[in-house]
Amino acid sequence: MTAGTRRLPPGRYRFRHVARMEWVKLASLRSTWATLGITIAAAAGIAALAAAGTKSPSQDLVNSMMTGMFAGVLLAGVLGVLAVTGEYTSGTIRATLAAAPRRPLVLAAKAAVFGVTTLVTGQAAAFLAFFAGRTALGHGIAAPALSQPGVLRTILLSGASVALVGLLGLGLGAIIRHTAAAVTVLVSVVYAGELFLGQLNRTIDAYLPAYIAGDTLGGHTCGPGAVACPLPAWAGMSVLAAYAAAALLIGGCILAWRDA
Repeated sequence: MTAGTRRLPPGRYRFRHVARMEWVKLASLRSTWATLGITIAAAAGIAALAAAGTKSPSQDLVNSMMTGMFAGVLLAGVLGVLAVTGEYTSGTIRATLAAAPRRPLVLAAKAAVFGVTTLVTGQAAAFLAFFAGRTALGHGIAAPALSQPGVLRTILLSGASVALVGLLGLGLGAIIRHTAAAVTVLVSVVYAGELFLGQLNRTIDAYLPAYIAGDTLGGHTCGPGAVACPLPAWAGMSVLAAYAAAALLIGGCILAWRDA
């Protein structure tokens, strides 16, 4: 916290002051940089491996290059959970709320800082994965270009999915407040949901987070005889954003009503 921020009495903090505090807390954790670094490295490394193993020029190259983004989606969600539950575990949430008693403002600032951080990381990982994959392609296989239809959209939405699932994790952390329980729910919602709920009712597959993320990566198709078809790319991302917004809204209400 800067000296300018410390001069403000409790209750007089504005959004920019709280956002600055949240950035200091997020940036001071080694786990933040380790997780974000692993996200970028995993995306690039898996993309290079997938491209190097490509034998057929007819294969969906962009989809293969974006496969490593699934790891980033899960890591961002877990980091979002920790960004909230870590404060409850350490007890620093009391100091935060004592300095900034407007609890919804605290969560809004935390979400804004975390969302921007993971969005930048997600986009960096997606673009790095794309270019790493292009470099690793074997001779005789034409590398995809950003100007080709759907390529840039896939990269951008892949990076955005990292931020949205990260915000979903942040909201779940605010709701549950316990790290292990919140991470379990996150994994269940994002990954296990498609395995179990999708099997019970295939028509809801297109609305599950894992299915939406897979669609931005080109992982799902809707050919003849398909039981479930993916939502249009931007519609799917809107649904994923709605999940994150709902979790944050519920988490904000619980934060405002329940004692820290």
